[in-house]
Amino acid sequence: MSIRIQFERLFNNEMSPEEGRRFLMELSQRGETFEDIAAGASVMREHSIKLPLSNALREKAIDIVGTGGDKIGSFNISSTVSLLLASLGCVVAKHGSRNVTSVSGAADVLEALGINLELSTEQQIQMLEETGFCFIFAMKHHPAMKHIMPIRKSIDYHTIFNILGPLSSPAGARKYLLGVFDPAYIKKIAEALLELDTTRALVVSSHDGMDEISLAGRTSFAYLENNRILEGEINPEALGFSYAPQEAILGGNAHVNAQIIRDIFSGEETGAKRDIVILNAAFALFVEGNVRDIQEAAAMATEAVDSKKALAHLEKIIKTSRQLSGENR
Repeated sequence: MSIRIQFERLFNNEMSPEEGRRFLMELSQRGETFEDIAAGASVMREHSIKLPLSNALREKAIDIVGTGGDKIGSFNISSTVSLLLASLGCVVAKHGSRNVTSVSGAADVLEALGINLELSTEQQIQMLEETGFCFIFAMKHHPAMKHIMPIRKSIDYHTIFNILGPLSSPAGARKYLLGVFDPAYIKKIAEALLELDTTRALVVSSHDGMDEISLAGRTSFAYLENNRILEGEINPEALGFSYAPQEAILGGNAHVNAQIIRDIFSGEETGAKRDIVILNAAFALFVEGNVRDIQEAAAMATEAVDSKKALAHLEKIIKTSRQLSGENR
């Protein structure tokens, strides 16, 4: 039986919990291939409640997302970068959920900022059109996970589902900055993204264990463009960023992390937290495709923060989300 058929059976609830558990454990124990990952993500996408973007919007859309699981305790870097890119005119379809492996997931911190996440698919598209940002709440778009989640939780180590979530956006974004918790998955995920008709992507995992581009050391990457994959390392100091230990970018609960985002955008935070956002935003802008190089991208991201453009756009995102949902506040 092909791997795709097995995933179809799992998502159609045609496997018993015991069979599903055995299937996921066997995949993990033999080591998931990029074909396994691509098949699982493809089936997960097909079973999702789609965000029906126009072709033009889908071609522009980028998702900035991590697998989680690094257990570092950093603040919500990818969410901050997503909001920053939206202020620069990018189309960011941010797929995510509440906290699973961290104190504060993407949904938690965006909600703490005041963004209304209770939007219909039509309202999400309107958010994307009006602000360049929308949040795609995984729990609302992947109904099959209701019967898969208990199976996944019964296994006390990583399974393929720790990888599939970031690859399974219902928006069908064709550009990604995707962080992984384990460098062993970098090439596999890049190859899976290639199978999933992705046009440009950067898959990263830092040498100090982050699913982000780190300031505390080098970060390995696989870059996908024109159906080819290039591998290499990112040295932040060679790009003009100062070294900073992991302790300098730690966060807390959703409200603490929301305040960190506001402090970065308002200019109150000028240290490592700001720098790691600029660094990751620079590479996200490069993947998005409208800059010449990383230096130009970093300058654009810096200007958006320093000019308070990012802060003003955050307020627009909050206001629009509330207006669309009928809130009068």
